[in-house]
Amino acid sequence: MTMGSNRRQFLKVAGASAVACATASPSSALAGGSPDPAAAAAAVPFTLGMASYTLRAFPVDQAIEMTKRLGLTRICFKDFHLKLDAAPEVIAETVAKVKAAGLDLYAGGVIYMKSEAEVDRAFAYAKAAGFKMIIGVPTYELLPYTSKKAQEYDIPVAIHNHGPDNPLFPTPQSAYERIASLDRRLGLCMDVGHTQRSGVDPSESAEKYFDRLLDIHIKDTSAATAQGKTVEIGRGVIDIPKLIRTLTRLGYKGTLALEYEKDDKDPLPGSAESIGYLRGVIAALA
Repeated sequence: MTMGSNRRQFLKVAGASAVACATASPSSALAGGSPDPAAAAAAVPFTLGMASYTLRAFPVDQAIEMTKRLGLTRICFKDFHLKLDAAPEVIAETVAKVKAAGLDLYAGGVIYMKSEAEVDRAFAYAKAAGFKMIIGVPTYELLPYTSKKAQEYDIPVAIHNHGPDNPLFPTPQSAYERIASLDRRLGLCMDVGHTQRSGVDPSESAEKYFDRLLDIHIKDTSAATAQGKTVEIGRGVIDIPKLIRTLTRLGYKGTLALEYEKDDKDPLPGSAESIGYLRGVIAALA
């Protein structure tokens, strides 16, 4: 066994041992001798969070509770949990629930925009909900209009890449090249899994396009091809330790939002394993 595979195996073990921390209380985790999650988190400049697409089969109250059970403090709402056309009072009520739970509703998306009216709706929705960011996919011809609206509202738009299945923005590079001359409020939400499925190393993309990297949807995939499927983080082909090292070195200060697309009717076990693995890697590399 090579040194690299030894290290990878060690990190898998470290991640597996940290799974319990994903659902245990801090005091019970520390009593068991596990690394202090707060101390490990302090070693990196970014924050672990939840992309609520993971919890798409559950109503908003359960999605909030499941996110808390994982020990996460940030959430990005897909419109399963807060409709794009929700009445102002519904938005206010939902946002209040999130805040009362101690979560930061930092973004909304992925939001698709195929007309100027849909761009307008996305920004009005984001303002009403207090989002700090829109995770969006405007069509190519709408990028200048989206840039204008991002300046008007002072709300960044992070363009989400969707891999080889979607020719609009398959990779971070494909989005970066389209927005490089536009306002810097237009940036990237790198989907790590779709990037790898396109045959591109997510760590290399983070390095090349870091100046526009606003958000990250983190997951793992079974193969670095279009046929790759979401698996628990640490069980797939993505070099997660390399990605964590790269983001830490670059000083990425955003969110790594878990987007666990597998097991939509029972996502908590795989989500806990994935978050536990990430925490194990962070602790091991701290």
